[in-house]
Amino acid sequence: MSVVTVQLGQCGNQIGPEVLSTVYEDSTGAHARTYKECSYERFFREDAEGALVARAVLIDMEPKVIAQTIAKASGSGKWRYGEKSHFCQKQGSGNNWANGYYVHGPQHKDVVEDLVRREVERCDRLAGIFAMMSVAGGTGSGVGTYVTQCLRDTYPHSFILNHLTWPYGTGEVIVQNYNSVLTLSRLYTLSDALVVHENDTVHKICSQLMNIKHISVSDLNKVIAHQLGSMLQPAYTTDSPAHYSRNPIGEMLSSLVCHPEYKLLSMLNIPHMAQTSLEYSAYTWPGLLKHLRQMLIANARMEEGIDWKVCVPSNRAEGGRNPHVGFNRSLSNLLILRGKEVSSADGGAFKESGLYVPWLPADGTFHTWHSPVPFSGYEKLATLISNNQSLLNPLDNIVQKAWNMFASRAYIHQYTKFGISEDDFLESFTMLEQILSSYTHL
Repeated sequence: MSVVTVQLGQCGNQIGPEVLSTVYEDSTGAHARTYKECSYERFFREDAEGALVARAVLIDMEPKVIAQTIAKASGSGKWRYGEKSHFCQKQGSGNNWANGYYVHGPQHKDVVEDLVRREVERCDRLAGIFAMMSVAGGTGSGVGTYVTQCLRDTYPHSFILNHLTWPYGTGEVIVQNYNSVLTLSRLYTLSDALVVHENDTVHKICSQLMNIKHISVSDLNKVIAHQLGSMLQPAYTTDSPAHYSRNPIGEMLSSLVCHPEYKLLSMLNIPHMAQTSLEYSAYTWPGLLKHLRQMLIANARMEEGIDWKVCVPSNRAEGGRNPHVGFNRSLSNLLILRGKEVSSADGGAFKESGLYVPWLPADGTFHTWHSPVPFSGYEKLATLISNNQSLLNPLDNIVQKAWNMFASRAYIHQYTKFGISEDDFLESFTMLEQILSSYTHL
């Protein structure tokens, strides 16, 4: 089964090719033929000459990034984008969600839907649609939300997974919190799940773990692509222990999203290091999993600086605001293990009932996938995709900052002139406050 990726806005069109290059390089370097074939089928198709073409659609309201993305992929000589798989205009959305959602989106609805339809029809079987976008700008957030809405209407029974990049907390765009609130509130009703990467967290990984002195956007994108690749590449699942999963998005969502009220997914990945350090490093599965589990419960985004004092409550029935300071309660976790001696890795510590909410059956809260194929040069790699409370504080910060601006009516006129009303803003705030309440009281 195949995944159609939809790259939206500048951010989506920069991360998208990094993800595809990551899975291509990982698959090409793998000795296991079935692994390689499964990955290629998932993300690429062959043209008449046998060249690999990405199962992707590129959308932006400005041509520069798309042109660069297409040229770089073609210049690699390894894979390329389809000749008619992109759409762009000469004028962007001006970092305005309403301009993207109410103006550019509807104007170009038919051509965008046609691009996606053609790519979907090239799949023997569709595993799902993977949309990549930022929540801060105008095109990625506004047009991206509108396109997701169209995809949901057109493919009501298909899985749609959105990858969202959250802006730096210190600010990239003055109205980024408005754009984020409007995007998140609507996507929550459209998408099956939202996988989130925060720029602040990824920046710290680049600085403290990768030892990069002058961090660029490309460095951030490579870290994000590494994590997403480790999530999306073939693996044996609980239900399919002898064959690689045929429907990675569907099986992942069925493992992690137990209720439509809880759709926020975060990722932890260990180890993270510079490529030049890989050959000098030795890791054991018990050590990796011990650190990863503590990262989860202490809400640490990296293996450095973990608070080892945070512990799991002894009584699984403890609800509401957890009295164990710093404890990060989960709804569900998916552990993906890749590399040598993976059969010896024991993830049993992640099954501890105290990690999870009391109202879910214990046998549905934790799943393990694995592959003996080392990923992207890492002899052993553990990835945890989790539905938990870790995004509470970042989301609350966005909502509070947006509300403070809205209360003073700052920049509201720039949105209302494109068709959005103040009631629309209020509905978005209400939706996100409900999400915050739901996750807070796990």
